[in-house]
This record gives sequence, structure tokens and C-alpha cells, in this order.
Amino acid sequence: MATQSRAGALPAVLLTRPPAQGDRLADQLRAQLGPGLRLVTSPLMAPVFPEVVLPPGDWAGYVLTSETGVQALLRRGLPVRPAWCVGDRTAQAAREAGLPARSAAGDAAALVAAILAAGPQGPLLHLRGREARGQVAARLTAAGQPAAEAVVYAQEPRPLSDAAAALLAGPGPVAIPVFSPRTAALLAADPAVRGARAPLWLAAISPAAAEPLAALRPDRLKIALRPDAASMLAALDDLIQDGSKP
Repeated sequence: MATQSRAGALPAVLLTRPPAQGDRLADQLRAQLGPGLRLVTSPLMAPVFPEVVLPPGDWAGYVLTSETGVQALLRRGLPVRPAWCVGDRTAQAAREAGLPARSAAGDAAALVAAILAAGPQGPLLHLRGREARGQVAARLTAAGQPAAEAVVYAQEPRPLSDAAAALLAGPGPVAIPVFSPRTAALLAADPAVRGARAPLWLAAISPAAAEPLAALRPDRLKIALRPDAASMLAALDDLIQDGSKP
């Protein structure tokens, strides 16, 4: 692991996650890399929660593929039901909201597989974002497990902040963890990133998230071994260790 003794060799880190997730990641990075780490937070998206009519039904449980989906559930005051969650963070948020939750500890494919492996159950409702990938409800229904979906939130794009643009215009390397294909696409389209003077060290959570980043011609690109926060931290650490070699 990178340590504070290498603080002079550490790149700056640009965090583009929503505030709650970004703050948590910042704390983890400081614990792993030392308090001398320079961090700039500039969310590329902000959630909005439109008023939508949910599909009618007596749902046996919910399918949740993000922490924002848990927020949407709480905002709508939906009844407590068991929740199938894509990963540990989403499951933790669901439990904190009072729901019995199970984590697939993976991606949409792992979530579908976990639900189907549990055997037949009542109809499920996937509370998802507008830009969600994976067609979870359709895949479950096609496999014999009834499921419907409702788009209960959207992540609206935001430009990078002036502080982030200044960081990218500097001479030192900037490491950026990228947690979704949509974030990658927004990052690749942002003028401050496209015109960056700083060497870009990018950590992508999946091959799908890495694909749009190729247009930026990053100096370093690392794909996490698994689609989770721990693997992203490990990927960032690998980038920094590789960058410190003569």
C-alpha cells in the first residue's frame, strides 16, 4: 500500500462522486494514503427525484442498484419489504433505512443471478435511475421471476468546478477514480479534462467504465479487479505505486 512516507510522490486526486459517496471515499483515501494527500471534490452529477406513478402491484421485495435508489424509496414512503441490493454499500444504506437487505456483492449480472438462485418469490420492483444499465427487471422476468421497474431518480450532469479545472491545468499528475460508464462519458466530454495539461491517472471500476476514457489518452489507466469500492482503492494504490517507480 502507498503510505504517507511517499507523500511527495502522491498525485492529487479528483473525486467526482456525489457528496456523500465522495466524502466517504475521501476519508478512505486519507486513511490509506496519508493526511498529506491533496483532494479536490467536484461531483459530475446531482440526483433529482421526479414525481412518477409506480407500477401497480403487491411487491414482495425491492431491487436496488444504488444508494440513490434507497433515497428515492425513503422519499416516497414505500412500505418495508426485503431488498435485493447490487453491492454492499447499497445493502448497508437499505439496512440503515430499516429494510432487510441482501447484497449480491457485484454488478447487475451478479444481482440477477443471486435473485434467481434464491428460488421463486413474489413480484419484485426495481427502483432505478434513468440511466441504469443491465435490464435487471426484464432479465428476471424472462427467467421466470416476475419483476417490474420504475425510474424514480435521475442523475443530472454538472460541470467540473473551478478548483477541479485549476487542478487539471497544473503540471502534476491527477488521479481520478471513475465509478460508472456514465461518469466516464461525462468526464471524457468535459472541456477541462479534454484540455488537461496534467497527466491523467485513471482508475475505472469496470471495462465498461474504462471504454469512454480511452478518448482522453490517459498516461495511466487501471481497471479494478471487481466492481466495488475496495477494488477501486486497490486500483488507485496500484496507479500511485506504478507512478512512483523511476
